[in-house]
Amino acid sequence: MAHHAREAEVIDTGSLTRRWFTYVVGIYILTLGISLAIRAGIGISPQSSLTRTMTLVYPPLSQGTYNFMLELLMLLLTYLVARKDFTVKNFAALIPAFVLATCLDLNLLLTKSIGVQDYYMKFLLLVFADALLGFGLFLMIRANLVLMPIDMFVNTLFKRTGFKWGDIKTSFDCTLLIISAAIGFALLGGPKFIREGTFMNAILVGQYIKLYFFLFQKIKTAVSSYQQRALEHRTY
Repeated sequence: MAHHAREAEVIDTGSLTRRWFTYVVGIYILTLGISLAIRAGIGISPQSSLTRTMTLVYPPLSQGTYNFMLELLMLLLTYLVARKDFTVKNFAALIPAFVLATCLDLNLLLTKSIGVQDYYMKFLLLVFADALLGFGLFLMIRANLVLMPIDMFVNTLFKRTGFKWGDIKTSFDCTLLIISAAIGFALLGGPKFIREGTFMNAILVGQYIKLYFFLFQKIKTAVSSYQQRALEHRTY
């Protein structure tokens, strides 16, 4: 799952059970962040914007369901791009995708009563939501397990084209944003859920992840230093 050297530094190489626990906790925190961002009401991420817009187009299906459908589509596109490199193991990506969809619907239900009217409070709620979202992603990176179909598709394009991973991800997010806006204009009288918070999300989540990497390294260094001093003390 690690795309950069700095990500490899935080990868957990411990037991599979612990890593899966970390991964699922990360998914839950991620979806809680998404849910709170939605409740803030001043814009959400491109992916969430698309799936949330679809709940207005056809309300009987939940956002989690639309999210899982999007992941299914990305798995199909991954197959079309990867071809011979696509294996049965790639279908394992649907497991965390289903968990994410379930947790998303659960957290949307749990946060349903949250209604913030003051813009300043909406802003603070979104900042907090993005912090949770970033921390969830950090835990998933640390667990280093199965890629979600969307990330798998971006990763496959990265391997096939040789373009920078970040550039591909940015282009992908922009494409989802354009599709969301187009659906809004065509069926809902205008784009929905695309506001200043959408651009805040694009900036803040990445910065939060950098912060978590920094704090992890600081804590790791401090713990190693303490253990070294304790060992030296026992030696004497």
